[in-house]
Amino acid sequence: MTTADGGDLPSKKRQFDSREAGAQGKSPMYKVTLWLLALALLYTLYFAKSLLMPLVVALLFALLLSPLVAVLKRLYVPRTLSAILIICAIGGPFTLLAIELAEPAQKWAKQLPELSERLTKQLDNLTESSKPVSIQSAVQEEESDGFSFFGLFEREKKQPTPPPVSQSSDDVGESVSKHVKQGGMELMVAILAATPVMIAQLLTCVILILFLLIFGPRLFNAYIHIFVPPDTREERVNLVGTIQLELSRYIGTVSVINAGLGMTTGLALWLFGVEDALLWGVLVGLLNFAPYVGPIFGMAMLCLAGLAQYGPVALAALPVLIYFSINLLEAQFVTPLVLGKNMRLNPLILIVWLFIWGWLWGAVGVLIAVPLLVCIKLAVGKLPMTDRWVRLIETRA
Repeated sequence: MTTADGGDLPSKKRQFDSREAGAQGKSPMYKVTLWLLALALLYTLYFAKSLLMPLVVALLFALLLSPLVAVLKRLYVPRTLSAILIICAIGGPFTLLAIELAEPAQKWAKQLPELSERLTKQLDNLTESSKPVSIQSAVQEEESDGFSFFGLFEREKKQPTPPPVSQSSDDVGESVSKHVKQGGMELMVAILAATPVMIAQLLTCVILILFLLIFGPRLFNAYIHIFVPPDTREERVNLVGTIQLELSRYIGTVSVINAGLGMTTGLALWLFGVEDALLWGVLVGLLNFAPYVGPIFGMAMLCLAGLAQYGPVALAALPVLIYFSINLLEAQFVTPLVLGKNMRLNPLILIVWLFIWGWLWGAVGVLIAVPLLVCIKLAVGKLPMTDRWVRLIETRA
């Protein structure tokens, strides 16, 4: 039997079956290759974080600031001058704020060992007041109250043994005290040791942002004309422009919301007489870039501040209650109303994503995890073959 094009039908069927069998035979190896590539990517991100971290942060900031540079270029401002002006306009207030916060931050860094010392004394008092009573002495006292015939003869031979002194509680109290003191000192030493590295990475990031804003568009245009086929150039350029615009809008909106949260929290803490209210407002604003995880750390931090200022009393919960009330209002009403569709992220996927980037790059990874996920979602959403992944990421309860 022959087909319309003159071919043999059995031979055509055999060729189709062979191609299908070949595709099925390659599929397990293809999946294994994908898993190996994913593991290699995680390995590279973890062990090359000192190199990749400033580059990724600079790319995100360059995507955020590129529309401003483009607007100034249309106003006949040279790209180099506009990039320098934008970085100075953004970095100047942040530098002044860092100088203002340097003194309270140093004060809290010095207070950490003192706070650990006070906590140690309180733990020692708790362990002293809650020493376990010897079970053996309790049983002996209970038996001595009752009558026993054989006890008449045993009392002549045995003298009442004093209750053994419990040494385990003292050992536990001393070990806890030692660990608390050592933890406070290690934390202060780690912060001081990481300061030069953080300053170097910050300067590297600023230089990379400046060069990306000046030379990045030219390099991208050259890549489009050299490597991309002519029939898909417009599609690629539109895709990058859409991602850039949406990501800039998202990061700008989130930054305004978090800045408002920090200012409101700092003002409320200042009105209620909490010390270093400006420092806590800035920190809770930064931590709010990490959903779910950031507010938890913010409440723990304000709980520590309340204990340090008021002591172990009910008033120490005042800073936490103020922050919790403001954050609840922001998370339940302000952010969903302003962001809307862009914030439709599955909570489980989001928290796993935060844990992964926190394990890879620490605090910086947690802060940039959500903008990275939004960027990936925007990029994937423009491709028709991956719309199912976008629906999975946007799944809500």
